[in-house]
Amino acid sequence: MKKIELTPLEQSKIPVEAEVISPDNFAGKSIDEIKKIMVWRGNRQKKLGELFKVAGESAESPGEISIMINGDVPTAKRVGQGMSAGEIVIKGKVGMHVGAEMKGGKIVVEGDADHWAGAEMRAGEIHIKGNAGNYVGSAYRGSYEGMKRLAKGVEGTILVDGNAGSEAASRMANGKVVVKGNIGPFAGLHMSGGKLLVHGNAQERTGGEMTKGKIIILGKVSELLPTFKFEEEVPEVELNGEKFKGPFLRFSGDLSEEGSGSIYISKEKNQHISP
Repeated sequence: MKKIELTPLEQSKIPVEAEVISPDNFAGKSIDEIKKIMVWRGNRQKKLGELFKVAGESAESPGEISIMINGDVPTAKRVGQGMSAGEIVIKGKVGMHVGAEMKGGKIVVEGDADHWAGAEMRAGEIHIKGNAGNYVGSAYRGSYEGMKRLAKGVEGTILVDGNAGSEAASRMANGKVVVKGNIGPFAGLHMSGGKLLVHGNAQERTGGEMTKGKIIILGKVSELLPTFKFEEEVPEVELNGEKFKGPFLRFSGDLSEEGSGSIYISKEKNQHISP
């Protein structure tokens, strides 16, 4: 793959609308042409080369391009939005909407990601090695579907090594979100499909108003909505070929929505929840 390196020239609190930072937008352009791409910095337009040192070599196809951002870019929003192929590696923090509406490729964030990471993504992979903000893999306000598949057998995956905020996987229809740490309230809100795996603890209202889908909590759940019905105790749970040893308590719901989704919670760590 051809590598293009972007090194921030400033650390400012002014937001940058950085959706142009994508293999799809860089493909077929020379380094000089990439430097001249216009972005909004606050209420003024700037050339990308005025905000980043741009170096490396481009390619004709997005799938042949790897973009590396050297350092924190916490105010750079929409990095990789809608990308279909290629790779972006961010060696630090990144702003809101990273990887939103992705259709393919891979994004690696070596620091923290702000809110709306992977919102409404269709395919591809996002790996956040730090913490994520609210609404990971969720739907935007007024939209009825968050993550959903691009085509049959083609779904998106989001992996968060740290913690995630509230409303993760909200309105998910397909795809997979994995949080290695703890997760905030309203996880899996309005889910209609897909899979959410939480290795740590989950806060209140998990799975609220879900109709389909699968939620697995390996840690402690602060509460379980009374609109979920206990179905069975199982010795283990499988997710995409990976097995997790239990025992687990499986609840179905949300019955307030006539839902048939499943929530699996660790029996050992949730003695406060009675079947």
